[in-house]
Amino acid sequence: MIKRAGAALLLVSAILIPARAQAACHQHVVTEFVLGVAQVNTKVVCDGEPTGAADPVGDLPPRDSDLDSMCTQTAITNDVDPFLYCDVPAAAVIADPEPTPALIARAFRRIPLPEAKLVIQPPNGRTLVNLETNFYTEQGEFTRTVTLLGRQVELRIWPASFGWQFGDGEFDQTTSPGAAYPDLEVTHEYLKKGRVSPSVDTTYAAQFRVGGGPWRDVAGTVTIPGTPQQLRVVEARPVLVGG
Repeated sequence: MIKRAGAALLLVSAILIPARAQAACHQHVVTEFVLGVAQVNTKVVCDGEPTGAADPVGDLPPRDSDLDSMCTQTAITNDVDPFLYCDVPAAAVIADPEPTPALIARAFRRIPLPEAKLVIQPPNGRTLVNLETNFYTEQGEFTRTVTLLGRQVELRIWPASFGWQFGDGEFDQTTSPGAAYPDLEVTHEYLKKGRVSPSVDTTYAAQFRVGGGPWRDVAGTVTIPGTPQQLRVVEARPVLVGG
């Protein structure tokens, strides 16, 4: 009786415990850092066996709010996209950068600026020895708009000073552009006859504003040389007129 009971128990056990099914296996890629060098290895993992990869949600350390080298290495080691793991909070997003005064000053020095047109009186390229020859220009204030770092920057530009080259070695510096006759503001007397090439250099200053904000001074000035004009200096000859 005992032998038969034992045989029956073995038969029931064989019926209740099914044979183990063949496990499905697949390849799993694991990225690891060894002495700072990323190494990619392939492992064969069967169903039910640990893959060696961490759960990207539950097993990782708390998220880092900066895409620094340590956070990036942690994410890659755990087979997680660094841009998803090392997220930057929305409150930390940097706004559009505003052009700096130094950047605007460099732009001011690079933009084309007009030279001042020199006007000489008497006209027609002739004047007299010892005569107050009149010089002036009509260059005034104007504006330019440039785009820097995606922002519209408005420049208000004006002539701050004028350098008058009279062509005979003499020079004068004024803040006035001169004036037409009879308002003689910038004049010069030539002491001998000959041909000279007077010119006027214009030094510009500027202010700027970004996006309709307040006006601020641009650091530095820009000097634009003028084109020389041909002028002939002659002596007056007395003429007798009969009475």
